[in-house]
Amino acid sequence: MSMMSSSSLLSRRAPPRTPELELPVPPEFRCPISLELMRDPVVGPTGITYDRAGIEAWLLAAGAGTTTCPVTKGDLCADDLVPNHALRRVIQAWCVANRCRGVERIPTPRVPVTPAQAGEALAEVEAAARAGEAAWCVAAVREVGRLARESDRDRRCLASAGAARSLAAAVASFAATDSLSLVLDDVLAALVLVMPLDEEAITAIGSSTASVALLASVAKHGDLQRRLPAVVVIREIVACSCTRTGGAIDLNDNLDGIIEVLVKTIRDPISPQATKASLVAAYHLALADDHAAARLAEAGLVPALVELLIDGDRSTTEKALAALDATLATDAGSARARADALAVPVLVKKMFRVSDTATELVVSALYRICKKCHDGEELPAAVAARRSAVVEAVQVGAFQKLMMLLQVGCREATKEKANELLKLMIKCEARGGDCIDAMDFRGLRRVS
Repeated sequence: MSMMSSSSLLSRRAPPRTPELELPVPPEFRCPISLELMRDPVVGPTGITYDRAGIEAWLLAAGAGTTTCPVTKGDLCADDLVPNHALRRVIQAWCVANRCRGVERIPTPRVPVTPAQAGEALAEVEAAARAGEAAWCVAAVREVGRLARESDRDRRCLASAGAARSLAAAVASFAATDSLSLVLDDVLAALVLVMPLDEEAITAIGSSTASVALLASVAKHGDLQRRLPAVVVIREIVACSCTRTGGAIDLNDNLDGIIEVLVKTIRDPISPQATKASLVAAYHLALADDHAAARLAEAGLVPALVELLIDGDRSTTEKALAALDATLATDAGSARARADALAVPVLVKKMFRVSDTATELVVSALYRICKKCHDGEELPAAVAARRSAVVEAVQVGAFQKLMMLLQVGCREATKEKANELLKLMIKCEARGGDCIDAMDFRGLRRVS
């Protein structure tokens, strides 16, 4: 009975696919790179036809804008590629003829933007900005944004044509007028599409106090769609002002507003990209200026970073640790960390769990929290807070992890900080602490 049932079930199964149902793609319709059916065939001076996506990816991977044909090894660059309309029509006809066998017709591809067309679109933006016509400028900027969204190739074409500089110049042209708020939203949306910005574009926006102030306002009070590009541009401006010399960008008048935006974006994330942009900007500010680092700490950056470290991915964690370490270099930053109940436990937990870079940043941060890093007399409350931080670090396993770090090896600067931390912990134990198990001293010959 059971054998009959099995035979009956087998007989009811769908018939196996026959070879004629598996339609082979003619070899001449396949891209030599991807070996897939070409959807947008293009041909170069070498006479070989490729699918546009495949050959452009090949050329882009070369990195220099020119390379060799993958088949003939002859010279080939992106500007040499032209659509192979004849082959595309033959492929489309083959798709239509085999529609009944499940082949979908390939739509006619859109013609990509040429460098000349990109130049014309950007010239329109520049002309509108020079004329001071906000409505004209907005329309021209929106056209640039539309073109950049069409495809990665069009975006790269616009970027190569200087889109970032043209858009930034538009912001600078309206910086001192009431029309800036009308233009800025569309410019920001287009700027994000043609990132990264070069120094000339960043300086054009960042050198205007009014432009930076409006950027900070949009990043703080705008809707989610507007806040992301504003934060990304602020990151570019901050990084440029902190790493370049010459004083072309002065953020002093807008420093409080920028700090407020960065801390808010880290504490209340709107997107991973915005969070990482804020972390990078906070790191540059704290590293470049102790006054800015202290202001960041006073604005609540330390607890926001500690909270972010709990569940952050590798990239976010490394950036948060870098920003935290730079902020802890100030008295205000280290005091905020000692007062945070989660700071030391979270830092110790991150050792060996993320990356070598993260572990070294953790050691540096713990060193700043536990060690007196500045000259001058220290208040009794600060001394007690440091000692409490040392005890807490030992209790959550920092001693064992530091010992392990010295055994596996690390950079010399990290080794020195680890040694200093171990000395503090041993001194804490000698004063009557009961935190370090005797077993932890095995193999410890000398901490120096």
